[in-house]
Amino acid sequence: MLKPKDLRVPAAGRREILKYGAAAAGAGLLLGQLSDAAAKDGGTGGGSRSGGSGDLPPSPATTPFIVPLPVPALKQSVAALDPAPQEGPGPGEAGRDKHQRWAEFGPSTRKFYEIHVKEAKFSFHPQLPDSTIWGYDGVFPGPTFEARYGESAIVRIYNDLPANTIGFGSPEISTHLHNAHTGSESDGFPGDYYSRTKFGPTIAHAGAYRDHLYPNIYAGFDAFHATGGDPREALGTLFYHDHRVEFTSPNVYKGLMGFYLLFDELDSGNETDPSSTALHLPSGKYDIPLAFTDKQFDRNGLLFFDQFEVDGILGDKFCVNGKIQPFFQVERRKYRFRFLDGGPSRFYEFYLSYKGVDQPFQYIASDGNLLPETLTLTKFRMGVAERADIVIDFLNYPKGAQLFIVNKLEQVNGRGPTGKILNPGTRILRFDVGDLPASPDKSQVPTKLRELPPINLAEVVKTRKFEFVRRGGAWTVNGELFDVLTPTVQPKRNTAEIWVFKGGGGWSHPIHVHFEEGRILSRNGKPPARPEAGRKDIFVLAPNDELRVFLRFRDFEGKYVMHCHNLTHEDHAMMIRFDIVPS
Repeated sequence: MLKPKDLRVPAAGRREILKYGAAAAGAGLLLGQLSDAAAKDGGTGGGSRSGGSGDLPPSPATTPFIVPLPVPALKQSVAALDPAPQEGPGPGEAGRDKHQRWAEFGPSTRKFYEIHVKEAKFSFHPQLPDSTIWGYDGVFPGPTFEARYGESAIVRIYNDLPANTIGFGSPEISTHLHNAHTGSESDGFPGDYYSRTKFGPTIAHAGAYRDHLYPNIYAGFDAFHATGGDPREALGTLFYHDHRVEFTSPNVYKGLMGFYLLFDELDSGNETDPSSTALHLPSGKYDIPLAFTDKQFDRNGLLFFDQFEVDGILGDKFCVNGKIQPFFQVERRKYRFRFLDGGPSRFYEFYLSYKGVDQPFQYIASDGNLLPETLTLTKFRMGVAERADIVIDFLNYPKGAQLFIVNKLEQVNGRGPTGKILNPGTRILRFDVGDLPASPDKSQVPTKLRELPPINLAEVVKTRKFEFVRRGGAWTVNGELFDVLTPTVQPKRNTAEIWVFKGGGGWSHPIHVHFEEGRILSRNGKPPARPEAGRKDIFVLAPNDELRVFLRFRDFEGKYVMHCHNLTHEDHAMMIRFDIVPS
């Protein structure tokens, strides 16, 4: 009989298991179907009817819309860090390369943050027992960071997870700020994981913490030095999450994610900003981040993850900011909602419903990038890690009205959506309309938002093709598994390339390229649709799609990755390392 200690699979051993596709799936039936607490009790848990195994019992029943939506608290800065940050690793810090451009951004940094990754108990719903999570500062999602372009920040991330854990996940971390324009040593490279006793193959030694230098500069810093980069390259809605190689999916599923919001003179975060350059979008308590995740719970109501499922993990409970089908009390005015598909494997098509009728809303940003113009839509689709900012004006509805965010996209396994649109779909979040605000709503949603930089194909020095296919029971890019130590390609700094992404085999893949936003030139030979015609860092491949994407590599050098953001596919080696090298 298996004992709890037998359930801990070290990374190297897990890699060997994964090389044997079918064997791994078989092992999963025996070992994988355990929640953390069930493992501790020596019992078995349940699984998802819509997940990879397909024959496991559903989660326990929960009553929808009895839990208020939590809004993640803002992370507060500290006056200083002890020991003081430095260009190279400090005392007790995990090994890393030196901070790039330290002389420009390090000494001038005035914003310092300290965050602790901890294990904690968490309630997903009052009708379920508390589950064990891992969280930044012990909460899920982690606290929200607010930063401004032109003001660098150093975030010190302590790993306080227990060294010996039972159940799913691996207690080493490497935090990726998706999709920050920053040096590779602060990017959260998958092989840079650390704890106080272990460390990854691409860093020098273990340590209690790691300092991340986020310069908060626009891309194109060297070419547009007077303005701190090209303001047309601004991001707004970013998020951070764990990126530990081979264990990203369970670690993120267990709670390691949070929001990081960036503002500038245009998207200023102040709807009453007196500046003539400001857009005056809804702000403050009317600017709400929403992380959508789907979870599975075992027969005892405890969080469940099948560590050996290689196709994709689907849950039958839909959470927003960690709560199952919550409600949110709103005033009769405009709100900005920042949607994030937190994965690990589900796609969504979202609608706003009132009395069963789809309602229009204003769509202003894709993947955290403001569009050139506001779009009025009644639906939008999201792949894993995609973001979408929308504005809803509740003044259009009477007090007491109830509106719902509804997912109508059918997905039954890790292949991706079937394409079928369900009616009525699944209600995930309810808005309860209350009174008029105490002060008049002065927010605006201008028709014109942020200008796009031009695409200059004359900059392109190379075209590369990447094919994302399942081969021999494994997930591959161009037929190869991820090699954490060896770059697949080496683009030169201050150049541009066209990367061609090709899907196949009936699978959907949300492809993420670290470090720089890209522009879709064509999808299957045709121009991209308006919502994805702006700057993006997730490029969704439907089965057999081919995308041509324009990418630049500016301002920094070093190791980065490109991968499928179906986190299960990523963990099972659908990823490449690319190194930006001197031009």
